[in-house]
Amino acid sequence: MVRPPSGRSAIPGPGRLGLVEPTAAAELAQLGWNDVGSIELLWALSRAPNADLALRTLVRLSEALGDEWTELDTALRSDTGLRGRLFGLFGSSSALGDHVVAHPDRWRMLAGTVDLPDKHTFTARMLDSVDAVPEPEGRPGRLIHRAGITGPDAISALRTTYRDQLMLIAAADLAPVVENEPVLPYLQVGALLADLADAALTAALAVAVSTVVPEGPCPVDLAVIAMGKCGARELNYVSDVDVVFVAEPADSKASRIAAEMMRIGSAAFFEVDAALRPEGKRGELVRTLESHVAYYNRWAKTWEFQALLKARPMTGDLDLGRRYMDALSPMVWTASEREDFVPDVQAMRRRVEELVPADLRERELKLGRGSLRDVEFAVQLLQLVHGRVDESLRVPNTVEALAALADGGYVGREDAANLRASYEFLRLLEHRLQLQRLKRTHTLPPPEDREGLRWLARAAHMRPDGRKDALGVLESEIKRNTSRIRKLHTRLFYRPLLESVAKLDKEALRLSPDAAVRQLAALGYSAPQHAMEHLAALSGGASRKARIQALLLPQLLEYLGETTDPDAGLLAYRRLSDALYDNVWFLRVLRDEPAVAERLMTVLGSSAYVSELLVKSPDVIRSYADGPTGPRLLEPNPPEVARALVTSSGRYSDPVRAIAAARSLRRAELARVASADILGMLDVPQVCRALSSVWAGVLQAALDAVVRASEQSRGPAPARIAVIGMGRLGGGELGYGSDADVLFVCDPLPDADETDAVKWATSVAEQVRRLLGAPSTDPPLEVDLDLRPEGRSGALVRSLASYRAYYSQWAEAWEVQALLRAHAVAGDPDLGLEFLRMIDTVRYPEGGVSPEAVREIRRIKARVDSERLPRGADPATHTKLGRGGLADIEWTVQLLQLQHAHRIESLRNTSTLETLDAIGAAELLSATDVELLRTAWITATHARNALVLVRGKPTDQLPGPGRLLEAVARVTGWRGEDASEFLDQYLRITRRARAVVERVFGA
Repeated sequence: MVRPPSGRSAIPGPGRLGLVEPTAAAELAQLGWNDVGSIELLWALSRAPNADLALRTLVRLSEALGDEWTELDTALRSDTGLRGRLFGLFGSSSALGDHVVAHPDRWRMLAGTVDLPDKHTFTARMLDSVDAVPEPEGRPGRLIHRAGITGPDAISALRTTYRDQLMLIAAADLAPVVENEPVLPYLQVGALLADLADAALTAALAVAVSTVVPEGPCPVDLAVIAMGKCGARELNYVSDVDVVFVAEPADSKASRIAAEMMRIGSAAFFEVDAALRPEGKRGELVRTLESHVAYYNRWAKTWEFQALLKARPMTGDLDLGRRYMDALSPMVWTASEREDFVPDVQAMRRRVEELVPADLRERELKLGRGSLRDVEFAVQLLQLVHGRVDESLRVPNTVEALAALADGGYVGREDAANLRASYEFLRLLEHRLQLQRLKRTHTLPPPEDREGLRWLARAAHMRPDGRKDALGVLESEIKRNTSRIRKLHTRLFYRPLLESVAKLDKEALRLSPDAAVRQLAALGYSAPQHAMEHLAALSGGASRKARIQALLLPQLLEYLGETTDPDAGLLAYRRLSDALYDNVWFLRVLRDEPAVAERLMTVLGSSAYVSELLVKSPDVIRSYADGPTGPRLLEPNPPEVARALVTSSGRYSDPVRAIAAARSLRRAELARVASADILGMLDVPQVCRALSSVWAGVLQAALDAVVRASEQSRGPAPARIAVIGMGRLGGGELGYGSDADVLFVCDPLPDADETDAVKWATSVAEQVRRLLGAPSTDPPLEVDLDLRPEGRSGALVRSLASYRAYYSQWAEAWEVQALLRAHAVAGDPDLGLEFLRMIDTVRYPEGGVSPEAVREIRRIKARVDSERLPRGADPATHTKLGRGGLADIEWTVQLLQLQHAHRIESLRNTSTLETLDAIGAAELLSATDVELLRTAWITATHARNALVLVRGKPTDQLPGPGRLLEAVARVTGWRGEDASEFLDQYLRITRRARAVVERVFGA
């Protein structure tokens, strides 16, 4: 015997035992546990998850037992099994502790050698509690009984007996926390709880039969099908039990029996939920087998077949239940062939993530990131994909299914073992949390609740490891296991694919070609055979780059799988990798900067436009990283980028080379802006300003280059020249597919001939237009001069004096309207300013434009509405010319400018959005109307930009429901499950804006 240090009592005090309640010493004395003979008991008590709770419950039990306490006290001193079971139970579950105190003789159930009941024993005990006997004329396979006790007495008896059996399971599960008792494996716990649930509902059904059919034999064959965790025999301590009912006949009596069984079961045991039945809570509670089959053949969604993976006859007419399974199981294994399988699966995954409030995501064991549902979802998806041809995968239990997937080579053995360990660890925590108060919960205590977390650590049998205490070990294990599960898509879905083509591990099982194609198809690849070829090309061979690709690709494929077009994304990544084969930085950045890899795959799988740009401007990928102040994509200042573009091209004397340099910088800036746009880092006005700025820079660079070349060949320029931006360029609101509407204005120098000066300026303008518009694989640089005086038949360039004469005498209403957005963007700044001052008298005349001009604008607008829409276009969803689209909003703003800008200076603005603010401030329209117009303009611009980003070419027409619409919706930031809802929102916004437009133009 080890003697205590000198001066210390051999009997541990409350503090040494971990007891913190001030009443602990008195309670120990009340039990008589304050002597040397109680030392072993005291140290066992200290190992209870909550020693204070265990002690308090023991004191209550001793008071309830009275004179019989001595018997229990004696047993505790000699029976370590009883001690482990009772102390573990009392320190972990206040609810089950209360149950034992309310029925003090129940401690005897935990004494001696305890053999846990099997399903038959559970069923017999539950049926005996309500004096149930088999239905007369019963037949084998018909588990229908008639109870001798009904009403509230039956519910009370069932509840007590159920708690007795639950106590047995929990005590055996918790005993190893306190004493050296055998650990109850996770699979056995789940199976025992499911068996108990089956037995409990068998008894509830017996009471329901007696209640609904008090006389004579039950005229209904009713099968109860277990679904979910109960069906898979992996039930929690506290969980809804999902059921489906099949009956012959499915009449009102069958429905009443089923409803009564659910009511009794929910009152006595756990929530009985039939929401997984056909049509959910809106559907009939009971159906015939034929009706079930018809529903699943015609109407069932993918998630309903996924739910059937775990279906199992649990009670009632088991023969009917087996016929149900025989009829529906084949449908489960063909669900992956359904046309909507992939989008349904992706929608389910997003729905699960969105169910969890942001503040609970790190604490949610069931639905958060790296949670139980992640494992279950992944395992079930692989079962659905490969179970069609491999019957060994047709098992309902998650752990057993994971083992089957590993045995079949669909999942790496090490990955399966690690994932099983993480899954069982989280299930253990879930079980302990639920046992505490017998409440359904999946949420960890908050970080500030140190006592709650410390209790959980002890209940989960965490032990100090020499560096951390039990709580520290628990927190480390939670982080480690959730992190491991977060990688499950990479490890489960993509690693086996890479093993199949790259042979990373000679010992690894490999997917067959057919299995690999099936798996890629299920992950959203519409051309899986081509995807396999890309994977082989990227990771095949023995080079170091191929090995790095093989290590990177599982995670990259995971990111691509979250996009709307993983096929295009993978092809783009292969092209990019080929183009950068000799650049060592590329793979290193993807390996070392996870944010870069995720952002790049998101962009490549979303945008044909950016994919093309990045192949030629790959250095932009470096800016996908985060800098000290945030994403590096946001670090460049667009005006500074434009100045750098002009400076860079100015190094070349040859206009062709100068413009090539400008194109290169423009390409990089377009890639940067579009990438930031897709990743949600820029809003619509910021995108438009950046695109307008780079266009202005290109125009300045081109103009400077052509003038420079002219002066080198023929001497000093005879005139100043300026470029006036019109339309969206003038308003600083260009989109990705916009042309640059411009006017060229010149002003002869004092000693120059005006005719020669204009001729020279025209030659310069023609060269600028031709060189910028030269064929290229880059996004086009079309310079549009159609807004010049007299339109296409007018001179390309006019002198300032000629413009003044024309606008003062000949300007038509549409030309005055066009001048509202005129703004100097390139060339001689002083000349540009002089031009703007000159046209101010035209676009903002004293007294405003004439009533005749306003009528003309309205007439032209009516013609645009009826004649300009392209043939076959849908006026409801054409982003530019459709109802409530960009043209509608811009014409409305410009009409109000024409009418009021002469007296309200704040309306003298080329920006649509800024002018709308001024219209609201001047109360020309209500704040509501201004907001409707603003929202419609931003929505239509965002959709129009997204169309270009997705398709890679200019277009204005939103597509109908389908994959293309989903891609456009996702690029705009839409996060709803159904892209049709995005379309509905677009229609709703533009319809309301159109009503405002019609009021303004009808006034």
